Amino acid sequence: MLEGLLAAHRRYDELSAQLSQPDAAADIGRYRALMKEYKELEPLSRQYLALAAAEEALAEARELLYSHDAELSAMAAEQKAEAEAEIARLTEEARLMLLPHDPRDDRSVIMELRAGTGGEEAALFAADLYRMYNLYAAARGWQVELMNAGETELGGYREIVFSVEGEKVFSRLKFESGIHRVQRVPVTDSQGKIQTSAVTVAVLPEADEVEIRIDPKDLKIDTFRSSGAGGQHINKTESAIRVTHLPTGLVVECQDERSQYKNKDRALKILRSRLLEAAEQAQNDSIAADRRRQVGSGDRSGRIRTYNFPQNRVSDHRIELTLYRLDAVMNGDLDLLIEPLLAHEQAEKLQNRETPEP
Repeated sequence: MLEGLLAAHRRYDELSAQLSQPDAAADIGRYRALMKEYKELEPLSRQYLALAAAEEALAEARELLYSHDAELSAMAAEQKAEAEAEIARLTEEARLMLLPHDPRDDRSVIMELRAGTGGEEAALFAADLYRMYNLYAAARGWQVELMNAGETELGGYREIVFSVEGEKVFSRLKFESGIHRVQRVPVTDSQGKIQTSAVTVAVLPEADEVEIRIDPKDLKIDTFRSSGAGGQHINKTESAIRVTHLPTGLVVECQDERSQYKNKDRALKILRSRLLEAAEQAQNDSIAADRRRQVGSGDRSGRIRTYNFPQNRVSDHRIELTLYRLDAVMNGDLDLLIEPLLAHEQAEKLQNRETPEP
């Protein structure tokens, strides 16, 4: 582990020297790549220096521990204990920092919410989830941009697509992919009977144009008039865009903007992300199938969370976590669920890393 930290620290120093050269920004592409690596290594370099300082403090304490001066010896014993505790803390932090890094964690995302079982109540819950993600994003300083929405008469969403842009968005929102089940009394139920409904959430890391190149010849682009429930957002011009990717049959619609150009740009952004996801899914199918055979079904198509409003209870079924703070979660305090999920992910990575190959 220390070798890994030392290597990161040395590479960080190399990059610092390269970036300080007068001609460093001559090649913008290379400069950006170096700067990205520099920022990624900065925490590891700081951790190495902190650990080295703690090791030095421990060595000094050990030298003074057997001093003939009783007061000095007592101070050295206290310094030794503090240094050992600091080394233990920094070492554990370093273990987590050196875990395999998913390059997608740094990306912004496109989220797709679709009402499932439950009809109008599911659509209303999709609107509640959209509000929850907006509040969470605002608390973290992320930007949310609505890309497409199919509204219902009561203000719900049959489908809603939006982007979330900011620092390390995917690293936290990736846990939201799957089926979200809600149990509550629908506003449309006069008898007060609890109903179970569901919304499917997909979280797609945004794809760069460099990663997914789309041949214009593979696209069929149709324009149509925007529409909305109850006459909302209706556009008299054909500014809405429908893009069909002919090789795969994927279809993307965007109609939130009144500009045809903006709707087309957003539609292509969504398409690239879906194509990237499809490519990664195809690549990992055999691995996922093997994992399902070993640990059972648990992929993103399964139920991941239940929101029980009468009991103010939210349960994440992947880690068997139940909290009676549903009101806080729905008001954007999503870290109540995400932090335990992150800890569980880190524990699994540590276990996999320490388990020898058969």
